[in-house]
Amino acid sequence: MVLKEISSNKCFEGFQKVFEHDSTELKCKMKFGIYLPQKAESTKCAFIYWLLGLTCTEQNFITKAAFHQAASEHGLIIVAPDTSPRGCNIDGEEESWDFGTGAGFYVNATEDLWKTNYRMYSYIVDELPRLINGNFPTDPDRVSIFGHSMGGHGVLICALKNPGKYKTVSAFAPICSPTRCPWGQKAFSGYLGPDTSKWEAYDATQLVKNYSGSKLDILIDQGKDDQFLAAGQLLPDNFIAACTERNIPVVFRLQEGYDHCYFFITTFINDHIKHHVKYLHV
Repeated sequence: MVLKEISSNKCFEGFQKVFEHDSTELKCKMKFGIYLPQKAESTKCAFIYWLLGLTCTEQNFITKAAFHQAASEHGLIIVAPDTSPRGCNIDGEEESWDFGTGAGFYVNATEDLWKTNYRMYSYIVDELPRLINGNFPTDPDRVSIFGHSMGGHGVLICALKNPGKYKTVSAFAPICSPTRCPWGQKAFSGYLGPDTSKWEAYDATQLVKNYSGSKLDILIDQGKDDQFLAAGQLLPDNFIAACTERNIPVVFRLQEGYDHCYFFITTFINDHIKHHVKYLHV
């Protein structure tokens, strides 16, 4: 698969790059950001996927999260894909900020209008790893995943649906129970149709109730002053209760005074990278 380099910037002796490629899953051009530490010049590196939230592109994470120094120090490659297909000319694709463009929700759509392009789950779990491992000095046996908001939902379902694929998982303000919140109900009804039983395959709270795979040690940070927490969009209590019932380790930290934005992420990103380093054996 041909990669086109869009940008390259030296950062903490490594390089922050952005690439574009033609996606076979999504039937459109997709971009992703990738940070290559200096260590990647001489050896294969452990790596982490970051999944972004609603309205975001790869640029939000690579320009705002302030992760580069820690990634450089630990010799980590970090990959940040876009949040949805773009420019597919689907009727209604651009009408809402929380559905369509910028809002792929990391599911494989089954409704006729969306099912050809909106296959973000398979893109993240299957196509993107083949692309990354085939073109960059990654160690495919040392990979984990983290993300924010809609991307927090994405990382939880990817880890729970693929036991053993990721060494660990962490999230900032994840949408923990999309089948029960307005954002998820809107997206799932559009992408997956009216049969709510089909939605449960992409709901972390439902998935964890039946999880029987390898041990997952989950870290979640949540801002106490997050407006979307107060609005009932995130529902972390549902997820924590389900994890407790199944004896799945989850560290949940409610951070006083923090909201939903990237200032919150920047404050705690190093803690999350340290969490991943423990399991990636860097």
